[in-house]
Amino acid sequence: MTNMRSMTGFGRAEGIVKDRKVTVEIRSLNSKQLDLLLKLPGVFKEREQDLRQLISERAVRGKVEVFIGADAIHAAKRTAFDAGLIKAYYDELKAIRDRVAPDAQTDLLAHVLRLPDVATTSSERIDEEEWIGLLALVKTALIGFDRFRKEEGARLATELGSRVASIERQLTEVEALDSERMGRTRERLLAKLEDLRMEIDRDRFEQELVYYLEKLDITEEKVRLSGHCGYFTETLRADDPQGRKLGFIAQEMGREINTLGSKANDAAMQRKVVGMKDELEKIKEQVLNVL
Repeated sequence: MTNMRSMTGFGRAEGIVKDRKVTVEIRSLNSKQLDLLLKLPGVFKEREQDLRQLISERAVRGKVEVFIGADAIHAAKRTAFDAGLIKAYYDELKAIRDRVAPDAQTDLLAHVLRLPDVATTSSERIDEEEWIGLLALVKTALIGFDRFRKEEGARLATELGSRVASIERQLTEVEALDSERMGRTRERLLAKLEDLRMEIDRDRFEQELVYYLEKLDITEEKVRLSGHCGYFTETLRADDPQGRKLGFIAQEMGREINTLGSKANDAAMQRKVVGMKDELEKIKEQVLNVL
């Protein structure tokens, strides 16, 4: 069982908040850090910081884009007029007209209604009820977003586990080949000496061969690589975000595989090392998507 999450995610929620139709969409891709883009209508701007904090805590890492849309329903009913201000404007304009042009035929009320602040729309701010409704929709979208990440994470864990198992299988095959390598190397060197028609001291030859093979010994690399593979598999099942740790373990695996390749000096073993390198490159690509 794994709790791994992918950095790729999607969540959506839609509902009626008071008399607005609100839509929340959350999308994410991989990124080394949290890169949060939050787009929301002006009516919700005053709550932007609260929303950022909530989403950041849940998203943790990744390039995250959040879009919140709000369409007013029966918007005309939300308009309110400041009767006191309208009367003050009207009385002032009427007094000016009476002094300057008492015979002018002017629709003073029409002018007053076009002046600033005489009409306000309650959609410019949200009250506590609307904030609670918006918050509920964002949390619903985050639940779907997290579920998507878990599903993708489970798929990633299966693939990564399979590729690590492939490296372990090929390492076992390398160990089998390594047990026969001394004999093959001895025969190869003897054949070359015979081709050169050289007389050799058999005891000296065996001593030099042992020294040569000690330099090419891969016992430590095999043990360390096996340990790294086990640690990688164990980390796949961890509860905390594992992406960075898996990346570090993959780097250590790469060092041991490269050293195996440089020490192998054997065609059959080299083929296994190339196979392990291929699996490791695919592991590194997929680890970039792990939260």
